[in-house]
Amino acid sequence: MIPTLQAEGYEVIAAQLCLDSQVADVAAAKRTLGRVSSPAILSATLMAVPSSPLLEPMIALSGWFTSPRSLPMLMKPCRASSTSTPHQSSGHIEVADGRVWMLPEGAKDFAGDLPEEEQKVVWATHFASDADLFNQKVDGTAWKSKPSWSIVATEDRTVHPDLERFLAKRMGATTVAVKSSHVAMLSQPQLVIDVIRKAARAALAKVAA
Repeated sequence: MIPTLQAEGYEVIAAQLCLDSQVADVAAAKRTLGRVSSPAILSATLMAVPSSPLLEPMIALSGWFTSPRSLPMLMKPCRASSTSTPHQSSGHIEVADGRVWMLPEGAKDFAGDLPEEEQKVVWATHFASDADLFNQKVDGTAWKSKPSWSIVATEDRTVHPDLERFLAKRMGATTVAVKSSHVAMLSQPQLVIDVIRKAARAALAKVAA
């Protein structure tokens, strides 16, 4: 998606997340926001995002923006009302050296709508997160004061689609559903780019007003 957005005149920079801690990843995102012009759009799978004067719309990609609560707490309402395909990828991981590693067979659940060759690349380049990453609590509730968009991947077998819907509703997000695995940005890049364009236009219109 990056070359397309750059060709249209957008400044684009990717925050390199370490996945060691939520605090460190939020800090990395905030530093990255400081390297682009305002208004800035954050398109991410970060759990927590601190408010920033530069930040306008936020786009949750097959993921969520939380309050300072742990993920297990947030999943309770999802489990209670779940009617869709159950979470699958947790059966294809291994914890070793304090990190969570995807097993090769997990690529099908993580990126099942990509060709097999691309699934293998996704597995080879995936970054193992700290084993405690999703139990951490961290401050960051920019979604309470900033407009947000949510791309819900209806075939997601990594983050439960019901959880994505629940959190999108709680954020009051403009929600776009896509029949996609967890990696909509790879399998449905044009749809994701279109959401980014719409969010950008909304941000520019707000500034112009």
